[in-house]
Amino acid sequence: MATNKELASKILELVGGKSNVKAATNCMTRLRLRIKDTSKVKVDELKSTEGVMGVVESDTLQVVVGPGKAKKLADIFNDELGVPKDSVVTEDWQENKASVKAGQKKGALKAGLETIAGIFIPLIPAIIAAGIFNGFASLIGTMQGQEVISGDTWEFIRLMFSLIGSGFLGYFAIYTGVNAAKRFGATEALGGMIGAMTIGSQIVNISQMFGLYDADVPLNSILTTGKGGIIGVIIGVYLLAKVEKAVRKVVPDVLDLIVTPLVTLLVVGLALVLVIMPVSGFASDILVDGLSVIINSDNTIVSIISGYVLAALFLPMVLLGLHHGLIPIYAIQLEAMGGVSLFPVLAMAGAGQVGAAIAIYLKAKKVNNKRMQSVITGALPAGILGIGEPLIYGVTLPLGKPFITAGLGAGFGGAYVMATNVMASAWGPSGLVALPLMHADKIIHFFFGIVISYIGGFIITNIFINSKDVENV
Repeated sequence: MATNKELASKILELVGGKSNVKAATNCMTRLRLRIKDTSKVKVDELKSTEGVMGVVESDTLQVVVGPGKAKKLADIFNDELGVPKDSVVTEDWQENKASVKAGQKKGALKAGLETIAGIFIPLIPAIIAAGIFNGFASLIGTMQGQEVISGDTWEFIRLMFSLIGSGFLGYFAIYTGVNAAKRFGATEALGGMIGAMTIGSQIVNISQMFGLYDADVPLNSILTTGKGGIIGVIIGVYLLAKVEKAVRKVVPDVLDLIVTPLVTLLVVGLALVLVIMPVSGFASDILVDGLSVIINSDNTIVSIISGYVLAALFLPMVLLGLHHGLIPIYAIQLEAMGGVSLFPVLAMAGAGQVGAAIAIYLKAKKVNNKRMQSVITGALPAGILGIGEPLIYGVTLPLGKPFITAGLGAGFGGAYVMATNVMASAWGPSGLVALPLMHADKIIHFFFGIVISYIGGFIITNIFINSKDVENV
């Protein structure tokens, strides 16, 4: 088995060498490379390299290597192989424009989702950590209320956990603004200011001045703190990038440092408060209302059907990279409802894969396919913990049918989770480590949903997959 340094060097060789790589970074399971000339990439050889679980070709070349390893390889690329760390955009406006144009050729939807992914992927570790800390804080608070535990020590622990969690989620709009600025080529600090403006207390005073505030039901106001959520922030920062570039073109160099940020923030700030926040807030409200019909229905039958369908279809969304487009929906739900109901349902897809993988392992053992047994043994722990890509690219997708049967099995868990109204305080990995993310009174139902998905994925895969299907793969 090659070391991480050897694997990194091999990958660099197969993508055309250091001169063909603009920058490198990682997400939870993928080494992400921005390539200059894609024709120099030996994709087939890369896919067959030991340690590489899959390759996704998009605006960045994504090499699936599994959790933990992705970060280590990225560090080797940056620190030892001399490849710059990817900041998503460069200082060269023309290069950024060309990158956006390249994405547009794949379709507006795909380009938009890749943009969203570029904004939120760097935030995933903080989202996970903050959600877990908030989940533990909520659990301790519930136990205190039920007098199971008491005392200043537990109260201190609860307050610390809540402080850590709110340190990110309480200012999510600011972090989104900073990363959106990186993505669109705006000044990062100004992007953070746009995010901060949307949660500033002065918004309420401005809303009252223009008669846009509903004092009886503040959340129904046309304009109020947080209205439009991260959708408004992303749109605002996109406009910020355009205005900043236009202003900088006409401002003399000697005045640029003072005049450009002042003019840009004034123009974009007015547009943000008076147009973008109300309009994006209206769109968010429609989205929440529409989702409520499907995923928060009072009709149990509707909940069961929608839960099954959503969980069953999520794996193909992950394969296509469309799952990153759900992050704004998660954030909107969290802001509007105090919790996320969509994430727990979709999390069942990973559990369905675990059940399917166990069924395949038993069949592989029966026909003495040691290679498949080894692949599943290596990928299964990550799948149980909620990182599904090793199982997708190493097991279910190469075999074909299990990719479908895993989703069909996961649907049963999704139906159960939806019917029992499971809510999460944030989003993150989809497996057992997501238990602390759930509202305290729903943790047990989320666990039951995972178990149901394990069983469903196992049974359906066992029915439709023969031993011969795994004999020579």
